[in-house]
Amino acid sequence: MTSTAENSTLDWTTAYGYIEDIDDGRGYTGGLVGFCSGTADMLALVRRYAGRAPSNPLAPYLEALTAIVAAPYARRAKLSHRLLDPGFVPAWRAAANDPAFRQAQRDLRDQLYWAPALEAARADGAGALGLAIYYDVSVNHGPGEDRESFGGILRTARAARPTPAAGGDEARYLAAVVDARAAVLKEWGDLQPDGRVAAHRALLATGNLGLVPPVSWSMYGDRFTVPAWPAPPSEERGA
Repeated sequence: MTSTAENSTLDWTTAYGYIEDIDDGRGYTGGLVGFCSGTADMLALVRRYAGRAPSNPLAPYLEALTAIVAAPYARRAKLSHRLLDPGFVPAWRAAANDPAFRQAQRDLRDQLYWAPALEAARADGAGALGLAIYYDVSVNHGPGEDRESFGGILRTARAARPTPAAGGDEARYLAAVVDARAAVLKEWGDLQPDGRVAAHRALLATGNLGLVPPVSWSMYGDRFTVPAWPAPPSEERGA
């Protein structure tokens, strides 16, 4: 579901080589979960990749990525182009064919975004739709406890409504999570009428908290339907 927001596709496995500047102030956005040159996760990814494959196509850009993250946040988008152009984008796309880079993306995705979302969803008693919402918030807002980050958004929601684990109504609690996230996106100027919040509100309105297929939703004007949840690809299973 998050892949439809990040890459406009249900097939997230096609996103390893995705990279562009989407003009959100974070520099280049690339890969499975939108690792950004203007935040620390793209640097962490390339470092992890270099640990697996020191002579990889992205290794020459480690110094530049480090300098970008060390700069004041407002300067990072422009600095990304100044220090990374013109070779970084083709190098990223070339690296996407390397199993070591693909594994590094999956590992960092799980560490930074999936595992915290899964742990929090289990602790709060949230089901499949709740986990999908948690994961999307985790990816889009990043880890942290400030009110704009994943932990802070959950804290705001928990203050507004009891979690299912605490005896609260699951749908009402998840609506509070979506509302807390919407408030942050509105402050960012990024609350789009056909975006992530609208999709999650529409799914909540169906009452299908277990995401029992078929499941359909709209994201940024595109319609997606999952008739049955597929098995993870062999690469994801480690086969």
